[in-house]
Parts: sequence; C-alpha cells; structure tokens
Amino acid sequence: MGETASYYVFDEIDWANERAGGSAPAAPAALVAAAERSGARRKRMVTGQAGYFMNHSVMPAGFEVPMHSHDHNELIVVVAGGCTMLGDGTELAANDAMVFTAGHEYGFRCGPDGMTFLTIRTGESAVTMSA
Repeated sequence: MGETASYYVFDEIDWANERAGGSAPAAPAALVAAAERSGARRKRMVTGQAGYFMNHSVMPAGFEVPMHSHDHNELIVVVAGGCTMLGDGTELAANDAMVFTAGHEYGFRCGPDGMTFLTIRTGESAVTMSA
C-alpha cells in the first residue's frame, strides 16, 4: 500500500527560484525578474503529492501581478496583508479566500502591508498572460 501521510515543514523547504529550473512552468521572464527585484518570493510546498500543488507566496506592498490565467482551477487563501483585485476592485484581507476556474483572468495589487498567501491547485498549472 502507498504512503498515506506526508508532512511538509515550512522551515525545511527552500524559497523557489523559477530561473533555477524548477519543475513548474515559469511565468514570463520579465515578471519573474520584477518579482525577484521587489523581494517577492515563493515556496513550492507541495508538488503533486496525492494530486495537490501548493505554493506559499510573499509579496511586498504595492507589488502588482498583472492580468493572467491558469489552466487549472485554483484556491488562493490570504494568510496576511491583503490585495485589491484588478478589474473589479474587490479588496481582500487576511483570512479571505478566492476561487478561480481554469481560464479565468485575474490580477491583483498587494496592499500597504504586502500579502502572504497560499495557492492550492489539483494540477501543475501553466500561466497565460493577458494581452
């Protein structure tokens, strides 16, 4: 019988660097470079175990993720800070969540305290940037 429990200890997982050749489909190089310069970072916590993928991301105040979509559904949970959604202006804060179906375009601007969030998907997801 296969493994029935897995544990992923935050302090034992390195911060990801998409340019280092991780297994995730990379975001556009310009966006990755801007994120790195700003201090944004991400840990790829779960990478397919039991069909789940989870990233833990930290972004600084004012950082903007432009409109884009993914090819898998996703659940995003705001852990700390918050953001304003591009397009409709919805404001989200700590403990709020958002669900996007595959192909839905969204983007956001981090609030004055930045934003820490979890992204959970049931598949590795490619990024498509909006025009």
